[in-house]
Amino acid sequence: MAEIIAVHSFRGGTGKSNSIANLAALIAIQGRRVGIIDTDIQSPGIHVIWGLNPEEINFTLNDYLWGRCGMKDAAIDLTPALNVAVGKDVKGRLHLVPASIKANEIARILREGYDVVHLNDGLQELIRNLQLDYLLIDTHPGLNEETLLSIGIADLLLIVLRPDSQDFQGTAVTVDVARKLQVAKMALLINKALPEMVPQDLQQQVEEIYQVPVVGVLPLAIEVAQLASQGVFCLRYPEHPISVTLREMADRLVGVSV
Repeated sequence: MAEIIAVHSFRGGTGKSNSIANLAALIAIQGRRVGIIDTDIQSPGIHVIWGLNPEEINFTLNDYLWGRCGMKDAAIDLTPALNVAVGKDVKGRLHLVPASIKANEIARILREGYDVVHLNDGLQELIRNLQLDYLLIDTHPGLNEETLLSIGIADLLLIVLRPDSQDFQGTAVTVDVARKLQVAKMALLINKALPEMVPQDLQQQVEEIYQVPVVGVLPLAIEVAQLASQGVFCLRYPEHPISVTLREMADRLVGVSV
């Protein structure tokens, strides 16, 4: 049975998609079959991190939602790219279902919406057809019908937040909603912590506020800005403190329950 991990943030700009790309790559390197689905249909972007050209993508999540293809048809095998980045053949597999970046298709979604039950059916189809061990869902920031579905079906809800008052307030809302939906497990990832912040103190503060475990504190780093989403950070900077923390997180997700 695959584990579904919904990765969410209440506001944009937290580094959610980059965190997903890194964790998915690290889990696949450990020999697991991993899928990523970009359900941030209104502002998709995780395909950019993997260097995918939108003009060369045959099908997207949008096509599935409109009945143009099966969910498996929209899944792009990222394993060859991962092998190149690592410099050897990895033991696992990695697939991505991107959302469309075309303006007219985003506008259609905003105008017409889509059937979230059909989306849920597609997630289960993807898990079965690709025999996934893990499915990571990149959600749309905030709370809407799609987000509630993703949170509701998740085995683990990973909330990404910055040490920022607005993020703190939004995270409180998300945690409250997740508890009402009886999410099995929740965890927090703090991103973009300033150098003067002590990670252990920040972790303790956040855990006391939400009564939810913090599985990582990532520092604000110039290297992340320089990379500018043009690659998977942990594969470019494997010894960087951010990569070390993400690798520890992946180890926990694969080996030990959060």
